This record gives sequence, structure tokens and C-alpha cells, in this order.
Amino acid sequence: MFKSLRLVFALFLSALALPLIVSSGASAATKPSCVVSLSPTATETLYAIGAGKEVQAVDTDSDYPTTGLPKKRINGLNPSIEAIIGICKTSSAHPSTKPDLVIISFDANDIKEKLTALKVKVVEQDPPSNVAGALEQIDQLGALTGHVKSADALSASIKKTINADIASVPKHPGKSLTAYYELDTTYYSLTSSTFVGSLLKALGVANIADAKNTTADAGYPQLSAEYIVSANPKMIFLADTISGKASASTVAKRPGFSKVAAVHDHEVIGLNDDIASRWGPRLSLLMNQLTAAVQGALKNPKLWK
Repeated sequence: MFKSLRLVFALFLSALALPLIVSSGASAATKPSCVVSLSPTATETLYAIGAGKEVQAVDTDSDYPTTGLPKKRINGLNPSIEAIIGICKTSSAHPSTKPDLVIISFDANDIKEKLTALKVKVVEQDPPSNVAGALEQIDQLGALTGHVKSADALSASIKKTINADIASVPKHPGKSLTAYYELDTTYYSLTSSTFVGSLLKALGVANIADAKNTTADAGYPQLSAEYIVSANPKMIFLADTISGKASASTVAKRPGFSKVAAVHDHEVIGLNDDIASRWGPRLSLLMNQLTAAVQGALKNPKLWK
């Protein structure tokens, strides 16, 4: 049983290179005054582009920014239609309690169809499979909320950071920088075909999960401890430092892992779960962390004896 919405999204949605989906509702030209975000990534983006004042409710997993979020919360995995349509403060400018815009990244309880039937505008932003898809979603939210310039500036900044980071990694012929990326302590991982996997690939990383991926895995195979040890990755990325309490020390205590190059040569990198699983304004921070780790590994003489 998966323990978090983050992992549910990663394992079942992220590999789907789906287009942005906008359900029918209010006119796209109408600037919303009451927005509900059932996507932690969308919540971060809305506040980053200056649309936070319009957000009147968010899902229970939204935790960034750390201040200023609305107190009204809705369970994104089990949303109540009654709660959503009664969420908004009424005023002369907005006489209805129904939101003008609801953003989802997971269509739980067929919420999209139900809200659309009530003439509520729903935008589905599924986890993208590449950077272009992530930036497109930021720009879309800017257009929908009337914050186009801020959204364009944010996406341009992220793109610039990613391109600069990729260019900063020196060519390394003869050095195969193999890596294992951990999503949880049961060894679910991701491949180069996924969003984060594509970032690692652009940095010159060879992903050990690629060889074990099947069509059924959709880019997120569950590896075995034996396979990871035998693959002997030179780097290990932990995206479960919060949910799984994983760390370099806990990994070293796993049977056989003390012999893995990444462990005994100190190249186990802990990532913040939330930053590593979202594709919004903190994407630049994730890319910086991945790049710094790759640069450090390439300079580690113990890895290349």
C-alpha cells in the first residue's frame, strides 16, 4: 500500500505524457477570484506567480509556501463535491460559493466530471514527463489567473537554470556515472523516461533502473536489493528522506549495501521528498541539487580508481 499522495502520483501518473486538460466551465478570459488547488505543485506555482490572493482552499498535502496558505483544506485523494462547491466567500463581485477555478493533478472520485456538470471550471495538470511540460503548466496557470508576465518570468528562469546546470557538467568520457534513484524504502525507482529521470540523463547519469523497466512499470519499476547491490551504482539519490526516513547511514546498514560504491565512497545524496516530487517553482532548486551531486561525484577520486 503506498503511503503518500506523492508516491501515488509518481507511480501511477508521472509517466503519462498527457496533454494539459481543461474542462468546460467559465470563460478562460475571466480572471478567477476564488481558486481551489488540489495539487501541491499548482499551489506552489499559484503563490509564486502572485495568484495566492485568489486561492481560497488547497489540498491537505499542500505545504509550500510555509506561510500564507488558506486554512480551508480538502483531501485530494478523497475530495468532497459538497465541500468544494461551498468553499468560497460570497460578495457582490462573487455571489456564489462555487469556485471559479479548480486545479487537480489526480481525478479522484471523478471530481472533474462532477464539478464540470455544475459549471465549475476544472483544469487537470497531470505530472509531466519532461521539463517542457512542467513549464507549459506554469504558463497555463498564469494565463488562467491573469498573471501571465509573472508566470512567463518564472518559467524562463527555471529553463535558464536547467540549461546552465546541464552546461556546467564537464564531459566525462570513460567515466560511467551510474545511479540508483530511490522513491521509497521498498526500492521503487524511476527511469530515464520520467521527469526527474530525464534531468539526470541530461546531466550524464546512467540510470540502473532503465534495464529493469517494463511496459507495466510505466517508468517506475520496483527493483530488488540484490539487483541494486549487483549493479553497484556510483551514486544513490534518496527521495524518501522524510516519508521513509532514509539516509546515508540507514542505507549503509542494509544487507550488502556497505559494499556499494555510492555507499563506501560517500555518494549517497538525500533529497527533500516534496521538492523531488513536484515540478513547480522549486524545480530550479532540485536541478541545482542534482547538478552539484553529479559534479561532486565526478571529482571524487575514490569512484574512479
